[in-house]
Amino acid sequence: MTRGRSNELPGSVVLLSGGMDSATCLALAARDRPPVHAVTVLYGQRHEREIASARALARRFGAAEHVVLRLPIGGLLPSALTRAEIPIPHRAAARGRIPTTYVPARNTILLSIALGYAESHGLGAIYLGANAIDYSGYPDCRPEYLRAFERLAGLATRAAVERGERIRILAPLLRRSKADIVRLGEKLGVPWGLTWSCYEGGRTPCGRCASCRLRRKGFRDAGVVDGGVPTVSSRPRLRPSGSPARRRRSSASRRAGSG
Repeated sequence: MTRGRSNELPGSVVLLSGGMDSATCLALAARDRPPVHAVTVLYGQRHEREIASARALARRFGAAEHVVLRLPIGGLLPSALTRAEIPIPHRAAARGRIPTTYVPARNTILLSIALGYAESHGLGAIYLGANAIDYSGYPDCRPEYLRAFERLAGLATRAAVERGERIRILAPLLRRSKADIVRLGEKLGVPWGLTWSCYEGGRTPCGRCASCRLRRKGFRDAGVVDGGVPTVSSRPRLRPSGSPARRRRSSASRRAGSG
């Protein structure tokens, strides 16, 4: 989150879930801060459908290393994403309420793992696909939280204390809408067909959970046909003039032959 680049180490580690946002972060890291490493954490999610996506994305963007870490702590973190008895909500939470898909302290846990990995491997940045615009109200996706964690990293690592080597926390999608993320991913050649967003898992997306709804809205608002497994078919929005917005197929999908 800081802007200074003094005493920065090269390279980066990306927290890679296999979804749209982390895939876009991986593409940015591969372009801007190589060598890029990827870390995928299985913390006890209800499904592991995203893992195949994460592996495929790490290969596509030439990650120097991709670590899939099993950390089965889901039983300690009650959430609709970790407990089968808590239904995945198909409606937005009431205004001002944090939805049941919030996993207690998840980003703190994931960032701590990434911080240890980055320091151990001499990497100067951690990429996280946090978003404060089109997001579900999670407290650990806010800018002030990420700034605080970067300050913590400066206090908690030997690299920073002894050598002044600061590890940056980069959340390049923080203030972008889902449509903006789609447009950026198109420029970076993100293969949407390799990504997975649905909270429910399964063979095809449910089309009803918050993640599916946000994905559908992002592609619709960007005027791009989803090159991944589409959540549900939807008609394009109309322009203010009333004429139909032109839709185009994802450029990454055209190159990958998917969609």
